[in-house]
Amino acid sequence: MISQEQNDLMTRVGPGTPAGKLLRNYWQPVALADELQGDRPVKAVRLLGEDFVLFRASGGYRLMQRHCPHRGADLAYGRIEADGLRCAFHGWKFDAAGRCVETPAEPAGSRMCEQIRPVSHPVVEKSGILFAWLGAGEPSALPHFDCFTAPSSHTFAFKGYWDCNWLQALEVGIDPAHASFLHRYFEDEDPATSYGRQFRGRPSDSDLPITKVLREHDRPEITVARTDYGIRLVTLRRIDEQTTHGRSTHIVFPQAFVIPMNAEMTITQWHVPVGDHGCYWYSIFTSFTAPVDKKTMREQRLKTYPAPDYRPIHGRHDGWGFDDEEQRTKTYTGMGFDINIHDQWACESPGRIADRTQENLGTTDKGIVLYRRLLVDAIQKAAKGERTLMMLDAAQAAALTGPPAVDGIGPTGRWDDYYRETDAARRGRAPWSAKAA
Repeated sequence: MISQEQNDLMTRVGPGTPAGKLLRNYWQPVALADELQGDRPVKAVRLLGEDFVLFRASGGYRLMQRHCPHRGADLAYGRIEADGLRCAFHGWKFDAAGRCVETPAEPAGSRMCEQIRPVSHPVVEKSGILFAWLGAGEPSALPHFDCFTAPSSHTFAFKGYWDCNWLQALEVGIDPAHASFLHRYFEDEDPATSYGRQFRGRPSDSDLPITKVLREHDRPEITVARTDYGIRLVTLRRIDEQTTHGRSTHIVFPQAFVIPMNAEMTITQWHVPVGDHGCYWYSIFTSFTAPVDKKTMREQRLKTYPAPDYRPIHGRHDGWGFDDEEQRTKTYTGMGFDINIHDQWACESPGRIADRTQENLGTTDKGIVLYRRLLVDAIQKAAKGERTLMMLDAAQAAALTGPPAVDGIGPTGRWDDYYRETDAARRGRAPWSAKAA
């Protein structure tokens, strides 16, 4: 149980807040690259409680203040041109470096545009996601993790909106025990039909459906450890004297996790605050074998999170699609077979900002306890202007690879060795393994 002051410290992210200052020191996902394709590559974006406009021009991408520095007209309705974005009110033009380059209504020869300093931020594209840097000074380098080093053919990016604070959305990924309950199915499907869906296939080195493992072994042994990038969690479910199911998952500070989707694919997911009361999750799916079937992956997810806003079809407005007959006969939640809706309910139903003063944490929450300590420590350091975890230079970023997220069934008593061996073998089979190693 924590105090209200501590809860506010960790969850509030607007301009001038301690947590907001911390998160602005890291690259933040702002859009899918797909969203800025086509004839009009401009998009209104709300991030960390601020309003921006994101656009693509010949010099690249840029995130800048949404309202024109002239008289405040909305630049999301501006005229996109090959080399910049032009305000529709008086024609002021901004290039891909965020500079005002034209003020056409001013007298000929006017140098007024040289004095205009709009708020703008650099943007980079990585594996189908556009990341923006809102911090001061030189941007931190991105780690050489698998999701960033695998080729485009072997990655797929998607996003979805949740109507809750970013922290409770992130914390569902630091809680490995919930999978045995929240994602429990009463019958096992044919794993051969599980492509693109989590917790529907088989673990590595096993013919057991993962649904059966989670359903029948619901008291996992969880260990957590600090790492150079955040936290590593190992979750063990003992099958019998000879075999144990295990999952190695990772929290990448400050707001991402890396988890196994199945034997051959991982998910790297960020939870990005729109403001204090809503967030988008952004995921990169990374394949170690065949190229990703992006058409299938996209179609599967658009059924639940339709474009252009990627807001879920279920939510508070319809009780997250709850069906009492289904809860009695098919699923533990009664909320369908898409685990994203299960997680969404678990994160949204406590309220838009969870009241952590009423919590009673158990042993399965040890990862969450450690993460909150890291978060508060980083918030305090950022307030003093100190460097925090995962603020990297180029050499430090190059040294961070992986991390090995594995779901498999290995020998009881030596799963730690097993997951390293399994990851090495999977990496060795990857056609891009030389870049990922």
